[in-house]
Amino acid sequence: MSTAEHRPTADEIHGQKQPYPAKQSLMDPAPDSDLSNYRPADKLRGKRALITGGDSGIGRAVAIAFAMEGADVAILYNVNDDDAETTRRMVEAKGGRCLVIKADVRERAACRSAVERTVSELGGLNVLVNNAAYQMAQQRFEDITEEQWDRTFRTNIYGYFHMAQAALPHLADGDAIINSGSIVGLTGLAILIDYTSTKAAIHTFTKSLALYLGPRNIRVNCVVPGPVWTPNIPGTMPIEEVEGFGHEVALGRPGQPEELAPAYVFLASSDSSFVTGSLLHVTGGRLSAA
Repeated sequence: MSTAEHRPTADEIHGQKQPYPAKQSLMDPAPDSDLSNYRPADKLRGKRALITGGDSGIGRAVAIAFAMEGADVAILYNVNDDDAETTRRMVEAKGGRCLVIKADVRERAACRSAVERTVSELGGLNVLVNNAAYQMAQQRFEDITEEQWDRTFRTNIYGYFHMAQAALPHLADGDAIINSGSIVGLTGLAILIDYTSTKAAIHTFTKSLALYLGPRNIRVNCVVPGPVWTPNIPGTMPIEEVEGFGHEVALGRPGQPEELAPAYVFLASSDSSFVTGSLLHVTGGRLSAA
């Protein structure tokens, strides 16, 4: 855990590598995702939320923040059982119910099953957070295999499509879909061509779906993170990119998952009742490619 007074600077992030998928518990410094600096205000009392990629990183922080705001949550994850169990314990420690679902968002049937379990066990669904993502850096464009390209697209954009279609019959007036985009979907990044392409697609998917669902008062928005210290970084990036991670932003450091969670709370709550089709930047001042 880090404190609001001191978040690790880029100079304090040293080069490190983990096999993919990386475990949050092995990261040094540990990401700040326990919401110890967050002050809730009962913004989601009685809501039910489903968060994909909810076992670690941003997804974990969002699950905890939603629980602190009074929501019951379901987290969907694909691999790391230990991380998912830790998230469950942390959510329940904040007084929320936490349904843990192991599933692959690349599979349409798995997405539908996850939504049905959420509705059945939590009593409904009000907020869908599409957050699960896959990336794997390649120094050479020529080294991206068709298998990697397909995996990235099927996880990052097909998964959002499957989840949104599955959730829609259960969403009603005032409910919300929140997608996780990325600043690199706007700026590009040479070593993540497939990933950045999917994030750009997510941004326009958000805007178009918001237009479609506007008449039903179901809001669709997208959080656009800058560099954030999550397991994806040591698990998918070259060690030289991990060294000094976040140096390029105005604040001189990577974001922490806890710092992203309030944006998701805002977009899930009635505070954002006149916000739809938006790309909400939480980047630390990452304004252009670096």
